[in-house]
Amino acid sequence: MSKIGKKKILIPKEVNLSINGGSIDIKGPLGSKKINLDTKLFEVNVSKNNELSIKPKIKNDDIKKMWGTNRTFLNNTVIGVNKGFEKILEITGVGYKAAIKGNSLNLQLGYSHDTNFEIPKDVKISVEKQSIIKINGLDKQLVGTVASKIKSFRPSEPYKGKGIKEKGEYVLRKEGKKK
Repeated sequence: MSKIGKKKILIPKEVNLSINGGSIDIKGPLGSKKINLDTKLFEVNVSKNNELSIKPKIKNDDIKKMWGTNRTFLNNTVIGVNKGFEKILEITGVGYKAAIKGNSLNLQLGYSHDTNFEIPKDVKISVEKQSIIKINGLDKQLVGTVASKIKSFRPSEPYKGKGIKEKGEYVLRKEGKKK
C-alpha cells in the first residue's frame, strides 16, 4: 500500500474542482490547471467535507508506485492554484547582477558576455536589488526547473562562494592553497 496515496487532500474553500471523465479541472484565485488521470487505473472521489481521495482500481506493483505520484501531483496543483510556489535565488560575486529586459532575464555573471534567459509564460520572475531573483508560478515542477536552469549558468563555487544559489542553501567552503 502507498502511504502517501492513502492520505486525503483537503480542498480549500477558494478552490473549485470539477471531474470530467479522465481530466480534473482545478480553479483557484491564482489561476486554473487541468490534470489528466487514467480512469481505468484510478478512481477519484470528493467527499462532502471537501476532501479529495484517489484509489487504484487494480492493485499491482506498478500501479502502487503511480498511486502516490498521482496523489502528489493533485496536491501540488491544489496548493499551486491557491497559494502558488516561490523560489528565491541569491547571486554572490563582485559585479554579478540580474535585470529584467523585456521578456528575458539578463544576467551578468563574470563572463565576457551577458547571459539572457527567456522567461516561460507560466512563470513570473522579479528582480529585487540586483542580487535577488524571485521565481513564482502555479506549477511546482516548472518553478523548480526554471530555478535549476538559472543556477546552472554559474553554480556557486566552494573557494570564494561566488555564483547563484537558492536562499538558505549551504555552500561547503574549501580552504585555498597553502605555501
